[in-house]
Amino acid sequence: MTMAPEELRPAGAPSAALVPRRRISIWVWLLVGLVLISAVRVLTGANEVDSAGTMRETVNASVPIALAALAGLWSERAGVVNIGLEGMMILGTIGAGYFGYWYGPWAGIVGAMVFGMIGAALHALATVYFGVDHIVSGVAINIIALGAAAFLADTWFSGLRGGGPTQSPPLDAPLSITLPGISDAMITLQDKHWFIISDLASLVAAVTTELSSMTVLAVILIVGSALLLWRTGFGLRLRSCGESPVAAESLGVNVYRYKVIAVLTSGAIAGAGGAFIALVSSGIYQNGQTGGRGYIGLAAMIFGNWRPGGLVMGSVLFGYTDALQLRAGGEAVHALLILVAIILLGVAILQFRRGLKIAATTSLVIGVGFAVWFFTTDTVPADFTRMTPYVTTLLVLGLAAQRLRMPAADGLRYRRGQAG
Repeated sequence: MTMAPEELRPAGAPSAALVPRRRISIWVWLLVGLVLISAVRVLTGANEVDSAGTMRETVNASVPIALAALAGLWSERAGVVNIGLEGMMILGTIGAGYFGYWYGPWAGIVGAMVFGMIGAALHALATVYFGVDHIVSGVAINIIALGAAAFLADTWFSGLRGGGPTQSPPLDAPLSITLPGISDAMITLQDKHWFIISDLASLVAAVTTELSSMTVLAVILIVGSALLLWRTGFGLRLRSCGESPVAAESLGVNVYRYKVIAVLTSGAIAGAGGAFIALVSSGIYQNGQTGGRGYIGLAAMIFGNWRPGGLVMGSVLFGYTDALQLRAGGEAVHALLILVAIILLGVAILQFRRGLKIAATTSLVIGVGFAVWFFTTDTVPADFTRMTPYVTTLLVLGLAAQRLRMPAADGLRYRRGQAG
């Protein structure tokens, strides 16, 4: 007689369905990505796919997205959906432009965070206290911020030399860090074009050559947020508000207070992301310079499954594709096609092993399509090159949707006293 798997399980042993999958470290995923990129570079001869310049641009493109994603993480872990990230980043750029011009870059960063918190305060007031739909409130914040920034720019910068109704005069950047000995050695090693070794050298060169101190600040914010939210009692109480505010209130947690703290922190971090764009990426304030990075940060947070390590991966993914198309153009993006095909093949295998046959088939078909595109062409059209970051984001989000789990009470209206 054939016995079922459950009958063969030793007494007291947990069911396979109850055994959690071991979480793979972000460092493992980044190493796998580096190996794949190195292999693509060697096979295609497109050395710009991971040159030190491309990696440096990747860092600069990833940081504001990662900060926007981190801002969304704080808010949504407390149960407040924050579509207003884009508006808070816009307020951050205008705050950085004004205070950065008159008082220096670090005053600009503080001013940006304060301006971001102003937008967040409006969002918290509307959603936490007045029960306004979170999406409606977030969209309203974005519209208000866009108009307010345009008005303030015209008021503050029109009469200044080098300024105008839509932009500030040039702004000083925060301190940049270069380690001359290491940087020069890594550039030399990169030029050898050795498998893996030169690619690692490119990465080290990118983070030891003109690394903005704001990038260091962003890393501190991400690591600090992860420790605070997942390793402290404060973080446990805040996350409980996003999972079950009624249960949290029954245990004595002031749910309103934690939601407001989370949303205000979200606004400050999003404002810092706007400061990075104005002070580091551009060196000037301009209307509309966020370019939708608040929305992309929200997508990176969702891709990362509302966890710090995952949102970093999502931000780096978008930042890399954006840097690649800006720095290297069609040839490097063409090499990226085979990389996407390989990744989709791996995703299809994982999905098939988990029983997600429809998703696995979709991934496989799209992957084969990218492979055929790569082998039948020599470059990609310029229009598609510019769309690469957005297409990549949509593709990855679509394929990752099977494993996502948002906080249980995220976006739900909550009223004090519901526990009673």
